Formats: sequence, C-alpha cells, structure tokens
Amino acid sequence: MTESIFSAEYAERRAAVPRGLPLVLAMQGLSDAGNAISQLDEYLWRRYDPQEILRFNADMLLDYRARRPIITFSEDHFIDYSPEELSLSLAHDEFGAPFLLLSGYEPDFRWEHFIDTVLLLVHEFEVSITVWSHAIPMPVPHTRPLSVTVSGSRDDLIEARSVWRPTTKLSASAAHVLEYRLHSLGEEVAGFALLIPHYLANTEYPEALQGALDGIMAATGLILATDEVREASRRFTAQLDSQLAENQESLEMVRTLEQRYDAYMEDQTTRSPLMSEDGSIPTADQIASELERFLAQQQGPATGDTEPDEFPRI
Repeated sequence: MTESIFSAEYAERRAAVPRGLPLVLAMQGLSDAGNAISQLDEYLWRRYDPQEILRFNADMLLDYRARRPIITFSEDHFIDYSPEELSLSLAHDEFGAPFLLLSGYEPDFRWEHFIDTVLLLVHEFEVSITVWSHAIPMPVPHTRPLSVTVSGSRDDLIEARSVWRPTTKLSASAAHVLEYRLHSLGEEVAGFALLIPHYLANTEYPEALQGALDGIMAATGLILATDEVREASRRFTAQLDSQLAENQESLEMVRTLEQRYDAYMEDQTTRSPLMSEDGSIPTADQIASELERFLAQQQGPATGDTEPDEFPRI
C-alpha cells in the first residue's frame, strides 16, 4: 500500500472551495532574513483564522533530526507537543474575499512528489495566481524603502517593483522549483525576494512582513490589514535609530550604505502604481475608504443633474 502524501483531508471542505482563487505561499525555506516568512505565516493565521483543507504528511516530507519539534516538560510529565505542519487552508481577507494559503515547513524530502501534488491542486482549484515571498540579506540601509526582486510571469509587477535584476546561480528552495514549474506550464505566478538589510537579518524585522504583505496585495488584489505592522515597523525603526546614534561606527556604515543605495537608484524609475510621492503605500483602511467613496460617486446624486467628482488620488 502506497503511503499518502496527506496526513489529513477534509473532503467536504475541499469540495466547497471556490474555483479561481489566488494561492498564497508562506512556506519557510532556505533563507528567511528578518524572519519575513515566519512572521507572515504567524500573522496570516492569527489575523485571518484559515480553515484547513488538507495537511501534508510530515513523516514523509520532514527530516525530524534536522528540525526537531518542540515539547515541554512540566515537573513530572510532558505537555504541549508541537510538531511541524504544512497545510493548505482557505482564508478570507479584510473584505471577505477568499484565498488559498499553503503554509508551514519546506519539505526536506520528496520535492518532486510534493511539487507535482501542488501542481495538481493548482489545477483542481483553478488557481488564478500563485504568489510567494522569501527574504535574503543584502548590503542595503534600513533608512531607504525596502527593495525587492520580482520573478515569475507578471511583467507588470516586475517592471513596477523589481529594483535588482541579477543573473546568478543560487541554492534552490522548493518554492523556487514550484515557481519554475508553474511558469513553464503557463500558470500565473509571482515571487517577491525581499532585500533585507544584512545587519538586521537575524532580527524579527517588521518591515520584512510589510514587504511580504505588500507583494501579496499587489499580485492578487487582496486587501490585508497592515496598520498594526506599520506601527510595529515605526517603533522598531525608532529604537534602532536610537541605538545607532550611540555608535559612530554603525552610523558610518549606514551612511555608506545609503550613498551606495542612492547611487544605484539614481537611474531607477520603478514605482508601484499604489505608491505615493513620499514612497508610502496606502493602508487597508485608506483603500477601503477611497473604494467606498468611489462607489458612492458611481451611483451619482439623486437628481442626476451633476457629474461625480474625479476619483481622488490615494
């Protein structure tokens, strides 16, 4: 008897999933500078409470000796065993729009089997686009907007957002290979490599989570809450700047990175369509407010004798 790649399946939930949804990957792989993807995974589960559709078989895919699960010893017995999980779930954004979420550990074993299975799921659910992020440490300053390298099939996102476009060989992750296969099959896919300041690579960097959320929203049209993340990022940056101010050597390092970054960006004209002149991106509340105003304008005044105002800029 062949061992199933799934350890749990919910047939009724699976059958009820709407077709044509975006698929978001929050799969922790080779590189996670700034804890970007671990933050994304935790944030999406805490904020949107996804409903599990199926769970992959960890005994088949996971190397327990390399990533041992956590268990707690309480005085005279063990409690709170927390094994690693990799699952496909259904979640809903701030406006109730559904999306699929594939989250958890990156498989250690049987990549081809796993990737073939995900491709079959993409076909089964008629996924509209698959979007994922990963984060790599780079010699860039935290005082400049978070930069990304965009890959995949969305030329509009690559043109608007991809700041660094290298040609290089690198160690592959399962998500890299999945994107490669999706692109080869003509499926819509977008990958966002977040370029994290190297001196913050080992911290829980809120701006990294913000970058991952921004990429998901840009690629899928989903509206995800970011106010909490932006506030955490402001607090983090203020604390970091305060610490740097007490260390002249660190200040000089950041200034040097700023000079190099500015010189590189001098001829770059990439800009997100949602980005304002100061480099900021509107929050979910701002977008919702503008959307409500726009819809009200489309209805027009009751008398019908005046024209609606021009759609306001965000």
